[in-house]
Amino acid sequence: MQVKRFADAAPYEAPNHWGVTGLRLQGFEEGGPENQWVGFSQFLPGGGAGPDSTPFEKVYVVLDGEMTVEVDGVETVLGPMDSCTIPPGQVRRIENKTNHICKMLVVMPYPGGKRPE
Repeated sequence: MQVKRFADAAPYEAPNHWGVTGLRLQGFEEGGPENQWVGFSQFLPGGGAGPDSTPFEKVYVVLDGEMTVEVDGVETVLGPMDSCTIPPGQVRRIENKTNHICKMLVVMPYPGGKRPE
């Protein structure tokens, strides 16, 4: 078992994101997950990402607050404990359109499908 304390989570910069602080909860470390990594993102009011896509799927889980996810011109608002899967290649835009911080888990596979050496 690999335990990583929240106090030890390292920040990371996500490309094409604004108004967000990302922390890597699990992944990229020796003994950590082999196939995916887990991030914790805190989006300030007006913070977001995109529009862009990735060559791999990702899962968003909103823990607190609300996040608006736009795909193909359709907006969907995710609230606490709502989640969505963004398929590979799908263009999406996300934005916190509220006056409260949105806390969200992000689960993504490693580029190449396994933990980098």
